[in-house]
Amino acid sequence: MHARRVDLERQFEASRAQFDEAQERINARTGRNLLVAILIGLAFGGTLLLSLLVFKELFMVFAVVVAGFSSSELAAALKHGGYRVPRIPTVVAAVAAVPVAYYGGPAGQVAAVLIGMALVVLWRLAQQASRSVRAESSGLARDLGAGIFVQGYVTFLATFAVVLTAADGGQWWTLAFIILAVAADTGAYASGLAFGRHPMAPVISPKKTWEGFAGGALASLIAGVLLALFMLGQPWWFGLVFGAAIFLSATLGDLAESLIKRDLGIKDMSSWLPGHGGFLDRLDSILPSAAVAFAAFQIFA
Repeated sequence: MHARRVDLERQFEASRAQFDEAQERINARTGRNLLVAILIGLAFGGTLLLSLLVFKELFMVFAVVVAGFSSSELAAALKHGGYRVPRIPTVVAAVAAVPVAYYGGPAGQVAAVLIGMALVVLWRLAQQASRSVRAESSGLARDLGAGIFVQGYVTFLATFAVVLTAADGGQWWTLAFIILAVAADTGAYASGLAFGRHPMAPVISPKKTWEGFAGGALASLIAGVLLALFMLGQPWWFGLVFGAAIFLSATLGDLAESLIKRDLGIKDMSSWLPGHGGFLDRLDSILPSAAVAFAAFQIFA
């Protein structure tokens, strides 16, 4: 029995060493802790499903958290590029826009975003009176533009998902486009990891390959057809169109955020989500896809 126990312990240690070695190779290839990333992704997805399928008003709470953290991340990241974006009004504007968009529809969404932009601009102009924050006229113009950009990029695009969810049956369209964006990301990730040889945009995002692009496109088209037939009640050809549109918007959103981070000289927007980076690092493909999904809902639903 002693010999058997020693043998089992030796086998366990060998298996553990092989697992650690395999995980280190994956982490080196992907640049992140894959196991932790998967666990956080599952928790994130479970919370999203609960908010959409059980009591969709909970989606507002989910969106408030996401919009607040994402806008704060981007405002903080812009400091690396020498931009001064006041974080308090930026976060307040992003958080307040969620319930206004949910109950006010597209008109409320646009009004909330414009008021948020005005709030950030006025706050930064008031800061200009302080000597410690005062900037040259050219620097002030850059700061004001950056503050408006945060509201347009994070708040405006994010609230498309809120308006869509608030519509009758819109929660299914929200769930569908998020599934498509995740399918695109997962397909591209798996295909690129297995077959990636030819860089797609090495200057912007060195890890993206054309093989990953093809895998993401295939996954999006298949998921689009299945979602159209079994979730959205649309014909199969709509699934191809919808899947392709979400795939392209998700890819462009991912590349756009990579370009922003490259210009700012940072790897991740923050470290709040281990294995993922920040909230905005997970939303880069979803934000523009929300606008595309809202347009598709208006036209076809």
